Amino acid sequence: MSNLPSKAKPHYHGHRDRLRTRFLEGGASALADYELLELYLFNSIPRRDIKSIAKDLIARFGSFAEVVSAPIKHLREVKGVSERTALDLKILQAGALKLGQESILGRPVLSTWPALLDYCRSVMQFENEEQFRVLFLDKKNRLIADEIIGQGTVDRAPVYPREVVKRALELSSTAIILAHNHPSGDPTPSHSDIEMTTNIIAAAIPLGVAVHDHLIIGRDSTVSFKTLGLM
Repeated sequence: MSNLPSKAKPHYHGHRDRLRTRFLEGGASALADYELLELYLFNSIPRRDIKSIAKDLIARFGSFAEVVSAPIKHLREVKGVSERTALDLKILQAGALKLGQESILGRPVLSTWPALLDYCRSVMQFENEEQFRVLFLDKKNRLIADEIIGQGTVDRAPVYPREVVKRALELSSTAIILAHNHPSGDPTPSHSDIEMTTNIIAAAIPLGVAVHDHLIIGRDSTVSFKTLGLM
């Protein structure tokens, strides 16, 4: 039998086991954002201490949600984040968005309104460019499609009312919900937001397509045109 001492495990092995145990016993709420990020990255970065990388990611982007929402090129700017690690984070985001979408597709929007708002926030809240989406509903107000109609700069996404209504007719949609984000973070409707909504409603009504609402997604809050009395 060899008398050579066994190779000691790296110090972070015990840390990983402790984090996994805390998650199993208390769920995500038992962990700080950077710890939850560490837990996910264990499989992506198997053989090194990840705590500093996770903390740097949170410091750079602000929160767990903002980390996974960040573009790959910005994630790669953080020391220790490889192309593979950045891609793993985007896969996590894609999976989360898919779960959110499937929780509302095919269901009446009135019964899933909180889930619909959560979904809109998750897909648009941290976008750096303005994005305009249309949620298409059938005659029973069930969501049948969610599509990006316009995407542009930090303060404008081109949207053409006739194209919105044309797409609704192609999908046999009888009602729509408009949604777009304000990358500035302030969800207050602008004059152009109000004008665009008025133009879409004017184009939709003669063709039997109702516009139920227009949601503006900010960083920390969401506003509804219907609640504000703007439609």
